[in-house]
Amino acid sequence: MVGGVGGDLDKVLPNKIQWKAQNYNHLHEAPTVFYAVALVLAITGWGDGMNATIAWAYVGLRIAHSLVQALWNRIMVRFTLFLLSSLALIALIVHAAMVVFH
Repeated sequence: MVGGVGGDLDKVLPNKIQWKAQNYNHLHEAPTVFYAVALVLAITGWGDGMNATIAWAYVGLRIAHSLVQALWNRIMVRFTLFLLSSLALIALIVHAAMVVFH
């Protein structure tokens, strides 16, 4: 398809292929914030203990989310994993803000 847009592929590709492509796009959203926050916490010396535990929980939840989206794609399961990973990321953001602005 010459001159088409990404959305045109939704009409052509099977759902199971689209799930993987959509997951790839999602990996360029919230995880990029995680990288920045993790770097701030590591550089300031606050990347261990509870923050490390929260960070690993975030990574595990995002891996689980990716697997669910790519292989099974049940919306409620994905939403639950996304919500839990977002809460972990928010906690890390708050901790990083406390370190930087305190």
